[in-house]
Amino acid sequence: MESRKLLKIIGTLGVAAAIAAGTGAGTATAEQAPAEVYSQITAADIADPTAILPVDSADSGEIGALQTVEGAIGWFRARDGSTEHDGYCERAVRLAWNRATHHASAIDHWRSSDGARHTGANPPRGAFVFWNISSFGHVGLSDGDGGVWATSVNGRIGHVGLHYFANYLGWKPGNSN
Repeated sequence: MESRKLLKIIGTLGVAAAIAAGTGAGTATAEQAPAEVYSQITAADIADPTAILPVDSADSGEIGALQTVEGAIGWFRARDGSTEHDGYCERAVRLAWNRATHHASAIDHWRSSDGARHTGANPPRGAFVFWNISSFGHVGLSDGDGGVWATSVNGRIGHVGLHYFANYLGWKPGNSN
């Protein structure tokens, strides 16, 4: 019986303290950050610093930190098997690189002055790799070892050899512009 009274008193004091803190009475208190602004950094974030970058920040109009080659490739790796971006290869590489620059299609990106075109068969790690497979073209990211991460790999994001897609055009350096 005595323990119940003690718990009730402690509970009442806790409520009174919360009310005082909310009204500004008593000592100064720190305000908690809104949930959409604050995010706890976990051990996984420390192990993979690229995970801290917002997934769709380039798509939302907010441009964050510049992306790295490993971060861009990691973006694709984290979505291996996803169908979310199938048919939207240009959008996928833009999001992976956290780019502000938009192109209507992969072929428009290839034809643009946005980066020097190279036709060699050894694109460096993180480079945009282009194919002329339709009127829109296709683009993926090089792994630097003869493979690419791309959408539309059996209808999903996947990792395949450079010549998985027909009509290779070449590559442009990857970047977060």
